[in-house]
Order: sequence, then structure tokens, then C-alpha cells
Amino acid sequence: MTNQHNTNEQFPWMDKSLSPRERAEKLVAAMTLEQKIAQLHGAMNTINIYDLPSMDEMNEMSPEEQDKLMAQLQVQRHVKGIDELGIPRFRITNGPVGVGMGDGHPSPPATALPMTIGLAAGFDPELAREYGDIIGSETATLGQHVLEGPGVCLHRTPIAGRNFEYFSEDPYLSGVMGVEVTKAIQAHDVIAMGKHYAVNDQEYERFRTSVELDEHVLRELYLLPFEMLVKDGDIAAMMSAYNRVRGVYATESRYLLNDILRDEWGFQGYVQSDFWSCRSAAASLNAGMDHEMPDAKWLNETNVKNALQDTSLEIQTVDRALIRRYTQMFRFGQFERPYNPGEIDAKGHGAISRKIGSQMAVLLKNEGEMLPLDPKAYGSIVIIGQSEFVDDACNGGGGSSKVTPLYTVPPVEGMQNVLQGLGSETKVSKFTVAKDLSNLEEAKAAAAEADMVIVMAGLVASEGFDLPSPNMLNDQNRMVCELLDINPNTVVVLKSSSPVMMPWISKAKAVLEAWNQGTEDGHVVADLLFGVVNPSGKVPTTYAASEGDLLYAGHPERYPGTDEGNGFPVIRYSEGLNMGYRWFQSQGIKPLFPFGYGLSYTSFELSGFSVTPSKTDGKSPIKVNVTVTNTGKVAGAEVVQVYLGIPVEGQPPKRLVGFQKVYLEPNESREVTITIDPMATNHPMGVWDYYEHDFVVKPGEYTVYLGTSSEDTPYKGTVVVE
Repeated sequence: MTNQHNTNEQFPWMDKSLSPRERAEKLVAAMTLEQKIAQLHGAMNTINIYDLPSMDEMNEMSPEEQDKLMAQLQVQRHVKGIDELGIPRFRITNGPVGVGMGDGHPSPPATALPMTIGLAAGFDPELAREYGDIIGSETATLGQHVLEGPGVCLHRTPIAGRNFEYFSEDPYLSGVMGVEVTKAIQAHDVIAMGKHYAVNDQEYERFRTSVELDEHVLRELYLLPFEMLVKDGDIAAMMSAYNRVRGVYATESRYLLNDILRDEWGFQGYVQSDFWSCRSAAASLNAGMDHEMPDAKWLNETNVKNALQDTSLEIQTVDRALIRRYTQMFRFGQFERPYNPGEIDAKGHGAISRKIGSQMAVLLKNEGEMLPLDPKAYGSIVIIGQSEFVDDACNGGGGSSKVTPLYTVPPVEGMQNVLQGLGSETKVSKFTVAKDLSNLEEAKAAAAEADMVIVMAGLVASEGFDLPSPNMLNDQNRMVCELLDINPNTVVVLKSSSPVMMPWISKAKAVLEAWNQGTEDGHVVADLLFGVVNPSGKVPTTYAASEGDLLYAGHPERYPGTDEGNGFPVIRYSEGLNMGYRWFQSQGIKPLFPFGYGLSYTSFELSGFSVTPSKTDGKSPIKVNVTVTNTGKVAGAEVVQVYLGIPVEGQPPKRLVGFQKVYLEPNESREVTITIDPMATNHPMGVWDYYEHDFVVKPGEYTVYLGTSSEDTPYKGTVVVE
């Protein structure tokens, strides 16, 4: 008691009887100007980020050269502590697919989780909670204070380099999963940081581009998951984006950082710049950016003091920035927590990662019920593919979010382990195809000799680079196509971080999208192929049949952007609300695999559909009921999806407003109720009204669709808003 009393007298801000904000205010009041400025930025030595190679130059680099370049950026992700004030070193690590690049290089090993796009494919908030729990637990165990994630930007195009970090093309699905991840991270007293705020939907020229879009498009699509993070997830921090929004850098946008984020949504946390995204001192702080990372290029002592001197900046604004961050640090007890890194439960977390991974894989095609494979039906199985997909676990996720795995389960090892567990003596081998396909004929010979062929192909995207096209790299389409001609017993396993083109799809009998699985890759894929787990994932982003079907085809102003005379690319979201499945439906284009699509090893039947009430005031909840029955022979899960047609001109045909994953034993039935709450944070029935400057539910007849994908909605009802 005496020691605590003395501590409180010396550091009044350590008095736990005060609120986190009161403690923050007391701390800032005790700081000198120099101490305040030193806490506004990261501790990394300033480098000229703009001297780094261009995107095109980086695209020409080998993976080894890219990793070497990124290593320059993997140091000092922290703010220096101030011992005389009891301020700890503030440690920051990157997410959102596990504990990525941390404070120092190399980063400490952690569980390499499946990609976030795969997590969204699970269509299950419970999986998101387990996913976030691992991330939060490991961040805390490693002594870090902040996890930079989740990322909730949308998959506007399939070629965006960071799609693997983001959930989906749909804002509601992204928001639901992001909120659960946030809550789980912060339950470990770790600050979660939503990113990248806002409309950071491409990597090409990310430091320079300006995004032009209408206000209703911004609100109804691109800001919606961020709004959910704030209102439903009580997220502690946001990361501002690199790009300009309507000509103004995101780090200097008072409209985004203050008017919307704080005044409208009630955000109580702090805003950190993305690394090197800050472009000014006074303008950024005045707009509402609170913390520059990773260095002090702008928020340094010279710039801040000069701004205070010429009155372009007030000391109250500096104080405000620090109070916002310290409030969150006090909220999560980070001042009291000693730095004492522990040991991660690698096997325990790996087992959970294996479970999560198996629930998010999508069975895209299964002609003649080729899958699941009989574990005892084959004397030999050969796994064929390029090194990234067959030699080791597909960790995926290049750039600052890449996780150094505690361990990995390669494909051959994983398949052997699973087969052994099933009592099979099948021999498993692999053949690694060269990236230039110089040994493709030898691969085809290996395929001809095997009883079963598993072709593994895919795509591993990276921060900093958009893909040249949605085709798999290194001529993998040719590889897959020719291998499918050799042995009729061939299954294709895709390990992608974004939807890819499949010109060979008509030849394939069975295709499983496993995503970039991370640590437990080998076990997860084998579990699915041999029916230990029944696939239950659904496509979170539409697979196009051809490149010409994509929204930017023939529209360079939509992507990659054009120079309109200002010296930087301008990207125009001229497609408006018609993005993702909304684009395909509005244009009457049939996708290869629609949003929400996914097969199973069992079959399901829906019945007893109803919508109540039939009339509403636009404020009361609406109940959508249906009974789901497993009509097959094995246990499995179906995802019931509810879409809404909004009776307002310019709205897309459908928007996702609810979903529920239902696990059923054979012949088991369950009634599902999905609630459409007009007052919910996702504004399921609302449209942005320019005059009201708010979401409004318009009168009219709303169409309720229910089914198992965006294209398969056989049940239809109506609700009249009076």
C-alpha cells in the first residue's frame, strides 16, 4: 500500500481510481514540450522512403531481393519510453494475419494464421473470435502493446496486393468479421488498430494516388466496415492510409479523421499514420492525426516548434494527440505491465489454426463426387506444383504483415500424417515444377505413374505490389491445364490470396480453394481432401470468368488511374455502388463463382421461409426465418444468406444484410432466424441522404432474398416501409 501510495504521489497519473482519460490528462500536464514532441513519433531513424525502388522496379525483383529490401524497414517499431515519467517503451507489431513485423529484426516467430480473405470465407463470427484470440494472446505474450489490424478495406479488384489482409468485397461481411477480431484482440489488453482508413484499395502508386468517389459510395461501401469497428468493436486505434481522398492526403483529411470518425461516429481512440504516410506537421495534427510512424520525418522538434511559433499549431492540439493515445494505453493497463516476453503455445495455437483453416476452405467444383478421396483406395499419391505451394507450407502474405512461423507443416508431411491417422499405407511423394516449366514433361510423367494426382497451384500476393493480372504467376495455368490431360484422377488445390482466373476449369473434376493457410497448411489440405473435415467455406469475393468482366476492364480511370494534369494518378470509382457481386449483377455478367458460393460433401434443403412483419415503420426489426436440413450422409455446414433489394434509384440489385452458418448432422434440421435491424450500425435498409447528411430508410417495397449465394436466392419476400 505504501509503495502504491508513493507511486501515486510521484506519478499522479498512476492512480487507478481515476479514469483512463483523467490519468492521460495528468500525465500530459506534467510533460515538457520536448518530452511531448518525442512521444508524437516512432523511434526509427528517418529514411527517404521515396528513394526506394518504384513499384515497377520492385515487381522485377526476385523474392529474395524483395525480402532484403523489406528488411530495411523491419526495425524500431516503437516509441521511446521516458523513465522519469514512468512512460514505457511503446511497442507496435504488424498484423492482421498473425503477429507480423514487430519491434526489431528479425521479428519473433509466431503462429502463421490463414489469410484474412480465407477467414471471411468461413462466414462465421465464432471463427473470427478464435482468430483474434490467437493474435491478441500472442501479441501480449511477446510484450507488444499494439497490433496493427484488422484491415477492413474492400476487394474492389482481384489484383490488389493487400486483398489477403482484407476480408471481402462486401462491407457488411468485412465489418462483422472485423468487429469480432477486434474484440478478441482487445480482450488481451492489446490495442487493435483498424486499417487503412480510407479507400486504400490498391497498392499501385499508393503514396501518390487520389481517389475520387461520390459521398453515398464512400458511406455505403468503403466506410461502412470502419464505422462498424468503431461503434460495434470499440476499437482503440485507426491507421490512416497513404492515398489522397478527393485530392487531400488521408493523414491531412479533417473530414475523415475528425468530422466523420470522431464527431459522427464517436471514436475515442487515436489515429496513427501508416508508415511514412505523414506529409506535414501542423496540417496533420490539426486534421486529427495523432501519431507518426515509424520515424520523425514531420513531427520532429524543429517542425513542431516552428509551427507553434508561427501559430499554425496550438499546444492544445499537441496535448490532444498525446491524451488520445495515453488514454488507450491506460485503458488496457499498459503503463503497469512490465516487459516480460513469454513463450507462445505453438502447438495449442497451431491446433486452433488448423481448425479455423479447415472451416474456411471453399469447395469450388466436385464433379461426380470425386471428393472426398478414399484414403485406402490409392497405392500412390503425387503432389505436383511449383515450390511455393508444394515444398513447404504456403505462409503467404508478403510485406510487413508476413509472419515468421513457429513451425510449418509441408504438404507431403501433412498428408502422410493424416493418412497414417486414417490407417492408410498410401505412399505420398511430390514433384516440384520449375517456375519456367522447364521440367513440365517430367512432371507429366510423374502424374501418369501415380494412382492419384494432387495439383497445387495458387497465388501469394504482397504489400507494395498489385498483381499484373488475376492470373496465377509463372504460367501456372498452362501447368494445370496440361497436367489435367494426363491422369483422370487429378484434383486441383488452389492456394490463393485473391480470386484467380481458371481457363482450365472445364477440364477439372474437383477444385478446392484452400487459400494461403500458413503454419498448418499440410494438415488442413489433407483433412479436407480425405473428408476428415467437410468443406464449408463460401466465396467472399467474386471469381470472374474472364478479365474482361472486371469493373476496370477498358476503364483505366478506374484502375490504375490516370494523370488528370496534377502530376499524380487519379482513380475514379465511377462504377459507384456497383462493386463486387453488385457489379456482376448490375451488368448482367455471369461470374465463374459468385459471392457466397461453396459446395459441400453433403446436401442441404431449405424450407419454411417467412418474413415478418410484412409492413414496418423503417425502425423496427424484421425477422427472416427458414429451416435448414442436412439431407446427405455426412455432417456439414451451410451458410444461410439474406440479401435485400432497396427500392431506391441507383441501388444495386442486392446487398448482403445477414448470414448464419449452421452445422448439422445427417437428417438434422434447424430453424434459423436472421434479424434485419434498420437501426443497426451497418444500416441494412439505409441509403445515404445528401440533404439529411445521414442514412435514411426510404418508404417503399423492399425485396428480401434468401439462399446460399448471391446468385442462388430462390426464396423471395417483401417488406413495405410506410
